[in-house]
Amino acid sequence: MLSLQEIVTTGLCIGCGLCQGIAGEEAVKLVMTPEGRERPVATALKKDDLERINLCCPGTRVAGLDHRLFAEGTEVDLIWGPAKSIHIGYAADKTLRHIGSTGGVLTALGQYLLNSGRVRFVLHVAASREMPMRSRQRLSFDAASILEGAGSRYGPAAPLVDFAEILDRGEPFAVIAKPCDISAIRNLGRVDPRVGKFARYLLTMVCGGASDLTKSEALLEKFGVSEPEVSLFRYRGYGNPGPTRVETKDGRAFEVTYQELWQDENTWMIQPRCKICADAIGEVADIVAFDVWPGADPVGEDEGFNGILVRSQRGVELFEAARRDGVIVIDRGIGFRDMDDFQPHQVRKKRAVWARLVGMRSAGMPTTKVEGLRIEECARENTLAQNLAEARGARVRARKGRLGEPVPVARKS
Repeated sequence: MLSLQEIVTTGLCIGCGLCQGIAGEEAVKLVMTPEGRERPVATALKKDDLERINLCCPGTRVAGLDHRLFAEGTEVDLIWGPAKSIHIGYAADKTLRHIGSTGGVLTALGQYLLNSGRVRFVLHVAASREMPMRSRQRLSFDAASILEGAGSRYGPAAPLVDFAEILDRGEPFAVIAKPCDISAIRNLGRVDPRVGKFARYLLTMVCGGASDLTKSEALLEKFGVSEPEVSLFRYRGYGNPGPTRVETKDGRAFEVTYQELWQDENTWMIQPRCKICADAIGEVADIVAFDVWPGADPVGEDEGFNGILVRSQRGVELFEAARRDGVIVIDRGIGFRDMDDFQPHQVRKKRAVWARLVGMRSAGMPTTKVEGLRIEECARENTLAQNLAEARGARVRARKGRLGEPVPVARKS
């Protein structure tokens, strides 16, 4: 069993906040670190709570979708995992389609879940009203609040900081969050039956990684803007992919294109846990949304199209109802190999993870326990030379301390 500090310092933490949600804020408190990451600091953590954290943390454990949740006729792809169907579509509401990230499908589904009475509220993240560059957990009880949270948030976010209290409400709800957050919820569901009862729908996106806050701070520095001056920080949306836009309280505005912000992978400032993620594609979600640019590279702007991957029986029910009721529009069906073209970096990562974990273990580092995600089988798609290079690279980085993190402390400002 790892201590909470060990989970962080060995690079396994993604800052989802579930540890605080399990133990309570009096025992675990998330802080923003100097590196620009939300990380837990334990004060009076009980042994039972630490044991539960080790069972549920998506840094210590990631598993595939329980077969009992599969829809009839589900196919399981070596790379992409289970799917009942895969489509390209978009939100029927033109405003949602324009404002939302890509084609607005997750926003549309969140609103539909509320409007149809399937859930009482939706747990998601949105820009902080007080500090717009940062992302905060939100419970939305109406469609307007869902729309306010539309669009991607690439920086750190901790949606699960009070998850036990949310379950204590005893009301049906949905979650829209990163794949690692969804994994944390599924892990908790193995030891807390309330998860399956109340967390009715789990929706996610294919994830390219969560950036440190310092990525956004670097953009502000480029514009000569300080964080207290910011009134709006939008990563994308208002088009597909839409510009990254910063507005200040005194009326100034700055924009860069999506390509300008992300074209140099060396500047992404991705958190260490993301580099060994075995499930960036949301294998345990009910529905997954993703970008559908050939070669993963947008060329200009378009009206907005989402890939929609339907995984579970609950996902099938939601997808078919939303389609029937005119909430989402389907352009066409696609297959797994189309996804290879739209998300080639995810194919490379899925094939690399097993060897990276082997390399970390050979350097004496603890690693995520991965079950049911076929990562060793995926690695066999590589050549021996490719796997050796991945393993040796991870071992070298681990020995040099590049895969770990400092002991978490709160930044001074």
